[in-house]
Formats: sequence, structure tokens, C-alpha cells
Amino acid sequence: MTTHWILGPGAIGRLLAHSLAPFAEVALIGRRDLPAQQRLTTPEGEVRVQHLTSFTVVHFAVDAPEPPAFVHITTKAMSAEAALESLASLIPPSTPLVLWQNGFLSQPRITQAWPGPVLCATTTEGAYLTGDDGVVHAGRGHTFVGDLNNQHGELAKTLAELLTQAGLTATAVTDIRQRLWQKLAVNAAINPLVALNGVRNGELRGEAYSDRVVAVVKEVAAIMLAEGIAPPNNGQGEAAWLALVWQVVESTANNKASMLQDIEAKRPTERGAILGPLIESAERHGLACHKLQALNDDIGLLEAIY
Repeated sequence: MTTHWILGPGAIGRLLAHSLAPFAEVALIGRRDLPAQQRLTTPEGEVRVQHLTSFTVVHFAVDAPEPPAFVHITTKAMSAEAALESLASLIPPSTPLVLWQNGFLSQPRITQAWPGPVLCATTTEGAYLTGDDGVVHAGRGHTFVGDLNNQHGELAKTLAELLTQAGLTATAVTDIRQRLWQKLAVNAAINPLVALNGVRNGELRGEAYSDRVVAVVKEVAAIMLAEGIAPPNNGQGEAAWLALVWQVVESTANNKASMLQDIEAKRPTERGAILGPLIESAERHGLACHKLQALNDDIGLLEAIY
């Protein structure tokens, strides 16, 4: 069976492990040991328990198993490069990597630095943790897989087919760069607002937040135009971006966004990878980004407290 190492046993990492385990050999790799028996709660409320093999990075350094077919890096964006460095000496440089990070920070850096194939995955699957032994699959989505230089189409197709077989609907694409920017736009409109207000995604549809979502999307749409990123779903301008955001809000209504999970756990957030590239782009193109900057500042203040 194909072996998949999953570096970073957070919500997406564990959802990926649960999904792949019936079809491939899976190892979760983190900084500490996890219980072998892991629970997955499906979007329909069904609870599934299965054994997932987990290791610490230290254990791998002492007694590394055979190299894997894929290494999935599912850490936060700001930790991705350090996470890869912790394993780099244990795997052949030709090993394919799959990057699952939000934003657009680590993907180009690792693609340039790693000698082997680097695939990028962007997903709207929703998941959150319920302790060391549980993950909730809060909303079904779609995953797109590709590489920034369009050199590994067959590998992306192979992985997408496996993910789909495992219940995570996936498609191999040649425009993953654009899709990463699209995901960045959606995350910027959703994650900071729910993190600052302690609400689930679906609550953004209410009167208290909907106008703020629209205001953020207005800034984001202008930045996307300046960057040459086409509106999603063959739509036009700001309306297409807003439609995509509301679509994701609807499909992940019960999801507790990763940035909110970070705030609640008093961890650093991914604001640098999500809001950072947008603010930098706006400044480069001379565009207003007052709403985005305010969100970044407010989350920075929260992080500073803890």
C-alpha cells in the first residue's frame, strides 16, 4: 500500500488520516504522542473510531521507517518550513510533498527550495479538533490539487483520485496558483471576523456581521483584480467574490474556523499568511485596505495578550 506521512496532526491532518487510513498506510507525525484510538465525527453526526499510527518527530529521528510515497504537511503556514526541516534528513529529496496550508506564504518558498515534486492542496473541507483523540468533520467541501509550475500533473491526478476514493472529493488542476489566491480571499473574509467575535462561520450571515463581510470582500475583490486573479465560477467582479464567500459560509456553517481555534487555544494565528499577502499587495498597487488592516491589527492585539 502507498505510505502517507502526515506532518501536523491538527484538524485537517487528522481528517486526512482518518480518510486515507482504509486505503493507504498512514502515519501522523507531531511534537507529542497522541492516543492510538482516534474518533471522527462525520457531518451527519456518525462517530467512527479507528486506530491511527502516530509518531513524534524525535521518534522518527531515532528510528525512521521506510521512506513514504507522500509527505503531507498540514501544519499552520508559519510552521510549514520548520516542520519540513525537521524531517528533511529522513526522506529522499525526490519525495513528493503535499502542502495544505492556508494563505500564500509557504507554498512558493517550499516549491523553490525542495528538489522533489511539491503539490499544493486547497480545500473547503471543514474540520475542528475535540481534544487529543477527536476531530469533527464539520462540513464537506472540495479539494483542488496541483503544483505552482505545472510540472507534476500526473502525480496530482493520482493523489486527487485517491483523495476522492477516500471520501474527500478532489480534482487535479493546472491553475492551483489562482485557486490558492481564491482560497486566500475567502479565508480573509471569514476567518478574522469569526475569530474576533467567537462565532461559527454560519453566524456571519446575520445582521451583526453580514455588512462587515461585504466591506472586506470589496477590498479583496479590488486586490484580486490588481493581481490578475480572475473572479471565481466565471463570474464578474465583486459580486462573484461575494457569492463565493457566502457559498463557503453556507457549506461550513457549523465549522469553527482554524483562526478561531487558534485564538481559543491561545496560539499564534495564520494572519501573516492570510491577511499579510493581501495587505502587501494592496500597498504595492496603491489600493485601500483599511478593513483588512484593521482585522490584522485587532488579531495582533489579541495575540499580544497571550
